[in-house]
Amino acid sequence: MFQFISQQSELDGVLALMSQATVYGLDTEFIKVDTFWPKLGVLQINVNNQVFLLDGTSLDLTAFWQKIFKAEQNIFHACGEDIDLIYHYSDQAHLNNVFDTQVAMSFLGHGLQVSYQNALKQMLDIEIDKGQTRSDWLARPLSLEQKNYAANDVLYIMQLSDKLQAELNSKQLYDYVLEDCSNLTLEIATDTPKEKLYAEVGNYRHSRKQLMQLQLLSVWREEMVKALNQPRSFVLKNATMIDLVEQNPKNTFQLSQVKYIRPNVVREFGKTILDIMQTLPAPEAWPLRIARPIRHSSKDVTQTVDDLIEQAALDIQIPKEVMMRKKWLSALYQHVVFRGDEQDLPPYLLGWRYNVLTQPLIQLLHQDADYLSAQMKVAE
Repeated sequence: MFQFISQQSELDGVLALMSQATVYGLDTEFIKVDTFWPKLGVLQINVNNQVFLLDGTSLDLTAFWQKIFKAEQNIFHACGEDIDLIYHYSDQAHLNNVFDTQVAMSFLGHGLQVSYQNALKQMLDIEIDKGQTRSDWLARPLSLEQKNYAANDVLYIMQLSDKLQAELNSKQLYDYVLEDCSNLTLEIATDTPKEKLYAEVGNYRHSRKQLMQLQLLSVWREEMVKALNQPRSFVLKNATMIDLVEQNPKNTFQLSQVKYIRPNVVREFGKTILDIMQTLPAPEAWPLRIARPIRHSSKDVTQTVDDLIEQAALDIQIPKEVMMRKKWLSALYQHVVFRGDEQDLPPYLLGWRYNVLTQPLIQLLHQDADYLSAQMKVAE
């Protein structure tokens, strides 16, 4: 059913087999509980309908990474964390040859986040056990239950992919799915520019001064978590940073009262955090206000936008939630309010969606731009 590969000489046989094939089914098992970077435990591959479990704790996978970057197609289910791990370990980006069966399922009306277990049940009437999800994948030896679990994650993925690709082709949606998968892997490969980090934490209620503070805190946190190899929440949670700029503490006692802040963070970094918040550049360098969400637009536009998205989804015969995500719509609104460059929009909005949805929405939202801009001219 599968072969567990822990010796470099054994991996050579897998690499030779990969040279004879161009499409691979892939998954990873890792631990990322108390670190920023994931720790690879097992990497599963289905090649020519043979399943191999590669020991991520003992193998040099340099040649393996090269193979998957050159493949015709790599098939995953819910690839986000897997791709992030591959980028970290291979020191490469971006993997532009991915077919994600979860993305494919969403185009066919099964929801945005259908699990692999449910996908197999719905599409192939196959049931698998998911009881080892929270296993320690770094422990050795792995149990037979762990190995069976890991093998199952790629044992049927080629079969699932074949059925999904056939359905997508019959509905002329396959190329759309491939484009969205490519955009997803590009999104994972693209770090948010330091000067834009504040936008991932702040919101339209924050003043320009508060956004500047959030920006400085976000850059400091990003540098710290990478240096310490700790999750962001171990240093400062997003909710903590918001509370920081809203409470604006002046001393370590006030700092210790901030929501969710850890005592060790106050002890080790309290003075640094207070200095960051109080030492700001000149006001003209502060970020612009964040546009209000679409629901705060003038009353007539919200429904019209919703109707336009629904009609576009109906025309192409894909679910509305696949056609447009909230974060894309928010970016589109921000673009209109601040008269941005279209090339700065999410790539999802510049591909197959552009003519059928993005352009019509831009024209519609321009009608509301003056109202929104007026709402943002609030005293700092």
